[in-house]
Amino acid sequence: MLHLWLCLSRNLRTNIVKKHMKKYLLYLTFERNFSENTVRAYEIDLAQFDAFLEEQLATDRIRPKDIDKLAVRHFLAWLQKEGLTKKSIARKLACIRSFLKYLCREGVIEFNPAAHLSTPKIEKALPSFLDVVQASRAMELPNRSDILGLRDAAILELLYSTGIRLTELIGLNISSIDPVGEIVKVIGKGRKQRIVPVGRKALEALRAYQEKRHELFRQEGSQGTSEALFLNRNGGRLSARSVQKIVEKYLRLVSHVQKVSPHVLRHTFATHMLDAGADLKAVKELLGHVSLSTTQVYTHVTLDRLKKVYDQAHPRA
Repeated sequence: MLHLWLCLSRNLRTNIVKKHMKKYLLYLTFERNFSENTVRAYEIDLAQFDAFLEEQLATDRIRPKDIDKLAVRHFLAWLQKEGLTKKSIARKLACIRSFLKYLCREGVIEFNPAAHLSTPKIEKALPSFLDVVQASRAMELPNRSDILGLRDAAILELLYSTGIRLTELIGLNISSIDPVGEIVKVIGKGRKQRIVPVGRKALEALRAYQEKRHELFRQEGSQGTSEALFLNRNGGRLSARSVQKIVEKYLRLVSHVQKVSPHVLRHTFATHMLDAGADLKAVKELLGHVSLSTTQVYTHVTLDRLKKVYDQAHPRA
């Protein structure tokens, strides 16, 4: 059977749809400011769809008019037969729908055949988070007597204090932190900047780390050559994988959550804010969500906890 996982950027055969796909990926990169990872995911999904069409139509010269509603439905049915989850199928359908919408905008096709195809219903999983005691314990775990411990403490405190994403954290520079204004300037999804308040504990941890940050530079006289806020032991910008390992190390010591990650601290931030009475729209802005529906998943968590409190406290519950 034809191997469907192809890469659009290598060894392309002449194919009109492939050419449009390449233009679409450039559009996502330079006009929509999508991240490199997102564009790569779209590239893989479109390549898989194109390869499926080539096999179904027995030709490597796919034209835009070959993509009709039936072709998309057959592709979705094949994905289901291959055992993909509803979430993965929904993501691939969204990618194809977006690509076809782009072709309509460019005048390549007259209408979007995937526009009215129903998306598989996905049950939203409730986010994992720490309770207040667990979060406090996690913040105290790093050894603040050495530079790596100070760095780790600053990372944990900042993630919990602001709810920023992992990619946003590793992109921070020294200039991103304004200790006087008690804010951090974050570059979020779509390269959009937002301003997020920072708590006192996080600022104290950042100050302690920055006082010793120069120790992470190996070469004498190299202090100040890197603008990155969080550095590895060689003085370079800390990678996403390194931050994941750092956070996982500490969270496993305080939580029984099966999958711990920096995102757990983001969920914890949002949940604790709502538990304390924060406005949902304000939390949406702090998290950098485009849609309020994305933030509303946290209301289910807080409602569940309120129901437990009600059941335990009310005499007629």
